[in-house]
Amino acid sequence: MTAALLTLADSRLPAGGHTHSGGVEQAIAAGVIGDPASLALFLRRRLTTSGAVAAGLAAAACRAVDDADPVAALSALDAEADARTPSPALRATSRQQGRGLVRVGGRAWPHPAWAALPGQPHHPLALGVAAAAGGLAPRDAAGAAAYLSVSGPATAAQRLLAMDPITVAAVTARLAPEVDAVAAAAADGLPAAADPLLDLLAEVHTARTDRFFAS
Repeated sequence: MTAALLTLADSRLPAGGHTHSGGVEQAIAAGVIGDPASLALFLRRRLTTSGAVAAGLAAAACRAVDDADPVAALSALDAEADARTPSPALRATSRQQGRGLVRVGGRAWPHPAWAALPGQPHHPLALGVAAAAGGLAPRDAAGAAAYLSVSGPATAAQRLLAMDPITVAAVTARLAPEVDAVAAAAADGLPAAADPLLDLLAEVHTARTDRFFAS
């Protein structure tokens, strides 16, 4: 554990993550989430699908920094991210968050690899490059991605449902072993886990005019 990893996984990093609910806002509207128990189920579902994909992509992007042709390697990973994100709304969200992370990451951890990323990279790719630029390993990048897949949505649920912060923190903390397991499993591969429910929630949410979060 290093300070760079803590910073990368910190919700206070101004990369725009606080404006996204990770599907929680629409899940609440659809009655999928309404209490701590249902929140825990949703977070676990998200962790083992989109969180696992993000972890694998982040680890691969971290390794790609040292590739003989990082531009080609990262471009190929960007295409892999597109293929693993069926929802146009989720693809747009990922690229929006990736752009925000490039902006802050390039200043926090200057590194030539930032220039190797596509113009609007998917968030896990930017996360992987940030990890490499901060001196972290691919496994660290996977861990940060897996953790972020539950921490941001948990905070959004707390705000939207006025949940007790200690209760929500406990829900997130109890997922720690599973976060570690997902990160470890994804660190050496590119998972292709999908969840049609998350895709559907994202598409419905993006059409709303009364939404509080961007996603």
